[in-house]
Amino acid sequence: MQKNVGGFDRTVRLILGPVLLVVVLAWLLGAIALELWLAAVALLVGAILTVTGLTQKCPANSLLGMNTFRREGETEDERPAETAR
Repeated sequence: MQKNVGGFDRTVRLILGPVLLVVVLAWLLGAIALELWLAAVALLVGAILTVTGLTQKCPANSLLGMNTFRREGETEDERPAETAR
């Protein structure tokens, strides 16, 4: 799979993902009160956002045909067109 997460998209994932994981950690330590289902959702979403931000690869972006990744110095016009598989 090619990299398809970059720029602002990656930044948001790398901020929001760890924040959600810290919220779950705070819940586990008893510092905040959350419903179990909400903690589980926060853990799942936080982990997914963090991993996709770090690897710059997102299967959902691939399925939707989205690509926010650009190489250093690359412009929108220089990006290769998506190929159908």
